[in-house]
Amino acid sequence: MSLTGPQDLTASGSRAPRGATGTEAKPSTPTRKPKPPKPENAVTIGVSARVLFNMETEQQIYEQQGLEEYIRYQVEHEAQPFSPGPAFSFVKALEAVNAQLRELYPESEELFDVVLMTNNHAYVGLRLINTINHHQLFIERFCMTGGNSPIGYLKAYHTNLYLSADPVKVREALEEGIAAATMFTPEKMTEVSETQLRVAFDGDAVLFSDESERIYKAHGLDKFFEHEKAHENKLLDHGPLKGFLEALGKLQKKFYGKGQRMECPIRTYLVTARSAASSGTRALKTLRSWGLEIDEALFLAGAPKGPMLEKIRPHIFFDDQMFHVEGAAEMGTVACHVPYGVAQRVTRREMNGGETSSAPK
Repeated sequence: MSLTGPQDLTASGSRAPRGATGTEAKPSTPTRKPKPPKPENAVTIGVSARVLFNMETEQQIYEQQGLEEYIRYQVEHEAQPFSPGPAFSFVKALEAVNAQLRELYPESEELFDVVLMTNNHAYVGLRLINTINHHQLFIERFCMTGGNSPIGYLKAYHTNLYLSADPVKVREALEEGIAAATMFTPEKMTEVSETQLRVAFDGDAVLFSDESERIYKAHGLDKFFEHEKAHENKLLDHGPLKGFLEALGKLQKKFYGKGQRMECPIRTYLVTARSAASSGTRALKTLRSWGLEIDEALFLAGAPKGPMLEKIRPHIFFDDQMFHVEGAAEMGTVACHVPYGVAQRVTRREMNGGETSSAPK
């Protein structure tokens, strides 16, 4: 995508949810909002405009008619709110957790803080603000870069997780050491909890490094099992989303400290293709060594992940392989692709007749 275009206008294949957008937004700014936490104290989630809201119509205008017509359309419709996008329910769940944290720890700034990261121009800002107020979201921090990539600002915002529909920007963020994923939208999204945040992770090349995945890709399943057995007491190195799981665990412990382990509004899941008996030991020992607790661990031994995710109903699921992302989306789960590790190079060679490309499809 040209750097002069709006955020994520070349997002690959995501289908925005359908919803009425004819309702006029109330442009007045709500009062009595809670004070946002300092970035260094918060768990900061950077979301692009294209995953938070449905901007499919606007994307088509940009692609077919150009930037100036895109801006003109946005200004003419700035009182018309966008409908929710794939990250919307996730953000609402973050706010529900914040409400409960504020009740338990009124003075604490250890909260989720959502930052809207977009390379849209300021002309579009009023419509985004009106939409946020219309949906009663608590998003006070904006990063609008007017055509430039927002990736350079992620570290300045102390970003713990970045979500976008643009795989190129996601790769840039990962290269900067920021946990990041490309978010896709199922045709019909499964209903999710409004009071409990549920986050599901794949293991290898997501929470863990791709060390074991490399063995499997190079030598096959039998050698993979042999390698895991021989190294079951050697800890796996960390993957790109370990830090985000750590951040979730830190907030979980605040609820545990108030005797609310069973009522904790954050629940985490490991959903892995590993087999429990053959290769699960190393994964669990690694998590334990990190001091991290996964609430539920599902070892599927190669079985499809979609049906399990349909039962879990997570707000968000992270996987490094598009096969599993697509399978999850088919079952109604909002899934994110983490373009990290050896599986990405294999996939790109296969898709380009032996040649690599700069970004996953």
